[in-house]
Amino acid sequence: MKALVIEKPHQAIVKEVEYPAPGPGEVTIRVERVGICGTDFHIYEGEFLSPYPIIPGHEFSGTIHEVGAGVIGYEKGDRVTADPSLFCGACEFCLTNRGNQCRNWGALGNTTAGCMAEYVKVPAKNVVKLPDSMSFEEGAFIEPMACVVHGMNRLSMKAGDRVILFGAGAMGQQLIQAISHAGASQLVVVDVARKKLDLAMENGATHTVLSGDLKKTDFPNGFDVVVDVTGIPKVIENAFEYMGATAKYLQFGVTATDAVVPLRPFDLYNKDWTLIGSMAINHTFLPAFHWVKEGRFTLRPLVSKVISLEETAEFLALPKDPDLFKVQIQL
Repeated sequence: MKALVIEKPHQAIVKEVEYPAPGPGEVTIRVERVGICGTDFHIYEGEFLSPYPIIPGHEFSGTIHEVGAGVIGYEKGDRVTADPSLFCGACEFCLTNRGNQCRNWGALGNTTAGCMAEYVKVPAKNVVKLPDSMSFEEGAFIEPMACVVHGMNRLSMKAGDRVILFGAGAMGQQLIQAISHAGASQLVVVDVARKKLDLAMENGATHTVLSGDLKKTDFPNGFDVVVDVTGIPKVIENAFEYMGATAKYLQFGVTATDAVVPLRPFDLYNKDWTLIGSMAINHTFLPAFHWVKEGRFTLRPLVSKVISLEETAEFLALPKDPDLFKVQIQL
């Protein structure tokens, strides 16, 4: 089968690899759509914890092609997606519902072969059937939506919170909708692209600001909640300046593994701040599926471009286009 393989940082090629036949308790899925995530760029750049070579890709949809021994409830042709999480289920973190901190943590496309390929095998327990009303395009959004569910669970917002969010790309737009639904009173969104800010207003922002025009004096009391979706160290450093007394900070965007930002610990102490991380998914795939199935979020406008597998290697090497939201691969 054909697959995109990142051989090492900055080297990705499409080539023939072995078909992933399902073992006991597994299914092999014929991939239809794959979303390109910011983490995929970090893997390409050598800034993540992935081994090489690796087939990236972890947000996808498709149809079941082959069912392994002992699998019941699924058959060839079923329209599906799957939680890419590979938790061991036996360590202290898994046994206390903290699977995303599993001592043996793994994930499709992060630590093992992912779905930027014609076929991918996954544990049958991770598979979710898609209703006929849900397109493959939408099905490939369930994984990123599951990350949003986890981030919102970690944040535990209060109704009426004043929020500022940095980064209005595809993930930012999903968080904007979630934060709006959660009852934010003020939701200020900051980005470098006017196109993204315009969509943020449609998705629930109350104010938008081009990053070059952002001034701390415009918000002298700060915010109750500050969210970074960019993963850019300079943006993160600046975001701390907008935290009001007793504020919560959510680091949602993925940074390079060696990124460092300064923080004044006296402010953390004196202002009763809470710093929160949000790592991937933590048993949040099914809630995200229900969010998408019930049409609670506007997702289709977030697909800016659909490319082929062969075009993906070149796309990963290009400078990031600030006007693009989600790019999906059609297999």
